Amino acid sequence: MHDEPIDPFNGDPADPAAGLHDPREDDPLDPLTEVERQDVLEDLADLEIYQALLSPIGVRGLVIECEDCREPHYFDWDLLRGNLRHLLSSGRPRVHEPAYDPDPDHYVTWDYARGYADGVHDTLTEAAEEESPPTTEPDD
Repeated sequence: MHDEPIDPFNGDPADPAAGLHDPREDDPLDPLTEVERQDVLEDLADLEIYQALLSPIGVRGLVIECEDCREPHYFDWDLLRGNLRHLLSSGRPRVHEPAYDPDPDHYVTWDYARGYADGVHDTLTEAAEEESPPTTEPDD
């Protein structure tokens, strides 16, 4: 299983992009700070929870408002996970483009996913508290 799409031209001498230069290769690589790295690791952990909770009800991934192009970008769970892992390993985000004709009804924002997970957590906590026997304090 791959974290990112496989390049169909990998190793092909007739690769149409073989002669193209990636200008990002000239940019100095600024590694993630410890705080940034921790944030990405927390996002990956949160993503696992969101997918486990939201996939069964038909949510395919998350929508993120792009700061560069001011358009919503729709990411399925695996692609977003791969993007976050790439950011951890390379220190830079992947080049992105909007998904082709996504159905916005199948994607939610990070905030929605976080709120949904918090609601499930609160409901389970309340149910567990209701089921546990009351504690009695000894008489003095």
